[in-house]
Amino acid sequence: MDDYSKTVIAVANAVTPHVASVRLEAGSGSAVVFENGRMLTNAHVVGTARGGKATFADGSETTFEVVGSDPLSDLAVLNVYGSAPPPVTLGNAEDLAVGQLVVAVGNPLGLNGSVTAGVVSALGRSLPVRQGKAGRMIEDVIQTDAALNPGNSGGALAESSGKVIGINTAVAGFGLGLAVPINVTTMRIVQTLIADGRVRRAYLGLVSTPAPLPDDVAARTGQKAGLRVVEVVPGSPAARAGLHAGDLVLTVGRTEVNDAQGIQRQLFADAIGTELPVTVLRGGAMVDVFATPTELSVR
Repeated sequence: MDDYSKTVIAVANAVTPHVASVRLEAGSGSAVVFENGRMLTNAHVVGTARGGKATFADGSETTFEVVGSDPLSDLAVLNVYGSAPPPVTLGNAEDLAVGQLVVAVGNPLGLNGSVTAGVVSALGRSLPVRQGKAGRMIEDVIQTDAALNPGNSGGALAESSGKVIGINTAVAGFGLGLAVPINVTTMRIVQTLIADGRVRRAYLGLVSTPAPLPDDVAARTGQKAGLRVVEVVPGSPAARAGLHAGDLVLTVGRTEVNDAQGIQRQLFADAIGTELPVTVLRGGAMVDVFATPTELSVR
């Protein structure tokens, strides 16, 4: 047996017992035991349901309740009422590399314990999501060519050591699947769902895109890239602070930013109503402005 097959078999054996098929009032999908008595799945899998039934690979069944759901990260946490397998080992998606072997475990088309393998096709993809009137981009989404089908959503994406580094979320097209990464930001969302049942987010009101810094600024600051402001929403906290389209954002809250997640990871509940310093490059000069985020409305 070749090394590739041995690796996939080992990962499948390690992860499959911890992945459940979940059935709810309006649909079904997969979920992963990530803590004792708790499972992680997609928000779009649970929808508005309050609970359902889970079936594990060994045939055992249990009921569960939905503790919290966050459509803007497409994550939901479930509490298991009965017995459940021990949790999987979680990894960190920030350690992934393009071309790395990954294994998807889920329950596509109702087929329990299905395993597919492939590679990380791309990193840093963005997935648009919406809740009510609020829209957001899930950043650093993992793209893989491991086959995903309806029912895989909420299942595990694992790397070769058996650590789960993503929650499968969507079929992007023929041969392309997407997974929400397991990283510091998503785990903060998960812990907030456990504590509060929902995620409150701060709102600035700007649209931006990554852009390189001019050579002289990069040499002076040691920072290679920032975020170019494409649009400022009229009447938003960013507009009131005096941010303009064309500004190149270097830091937010005195923390260097070079992608959208750099801002988003700071826009949680503790930032609402708190003055947030923003350093931008404007007309060749560094300018400090102070924005006070409001709470993001999802209605």
